[in-house]
Amino acid sequence: MNTIKLVVVGDDGVGKTCMLISYTTKLFPTAYIPSVFDGYAVTIEVETVLYTFGIFDTVSGPSPLYAHNDLDRLRPLAYPQTDVFLVCFSIGLPNSFANVRKKWFPELQHHCPDVPCLLVGTQIDFRGSSGNGPEKEDSSKGLERGHKEGRLMATAEGVKLARDLGAVGYYECSALTQAGLKVLFDEAIAAAIRYQNPVVRRKRKKSPCIVV
Repeated sequence: MNTIKLVVVGDDGVGKTCMLISYTTKLFPTAYIPSVFDGYAVTIEVETVLYTFGIFDTVSGPSPLYAHNDLDRLRPLAYPQTDVFLVCFSIGLPNSFANVRKKWFPELQHHCPDVPCLLVGTQIDFRGSSGNGPEKEDSSKGLERGHKEGRLMATAEGVKLARDLGAVGYYECSALTQAGLKVLFDEAIAAAIRYQNPVVRRKRKKSPCIVV
């Protein structure tokens, strides 16, 4: 059977794990939120073709098992055979937006230069929250920091960054309300299938992922 491998990257606290749990279970996690999503595989059908669709989370922040430098060294081990990346930032954390350009796209360009990337703005329900909103959000830790930073990223800023970096596109979503989740993952699947097309691969001059 054909396979599609999707890998999610981005700063700690931007809601990556909540996004994946919400998409795969149709429920927002309210009790225990793991530091990383366990992985997920399901059979999907696209235009009468069956695929095994695998979703993989990555750790980017503090871990009881690994030092930060170890994470930067070990994380790329998840990259080989990836068909599409989701590069996430929180609209409530401007630093996570800046790190898309400074850290995440350079890392992916180094290891997997031809694999398509979708830029994702998470926690968009924060735009509509009132003064007591953050505790209802995807990641109270992340949005608490966002409150202190004092601004929310505009959609136009995400669109421009995606264009500047050559991403497939810019998408926004909320794990809490599930707004935008289906569109995001449908587009990611479509981008992965296009990438697997031999003609598209030749045009992109596909090279294997490099783990160094």
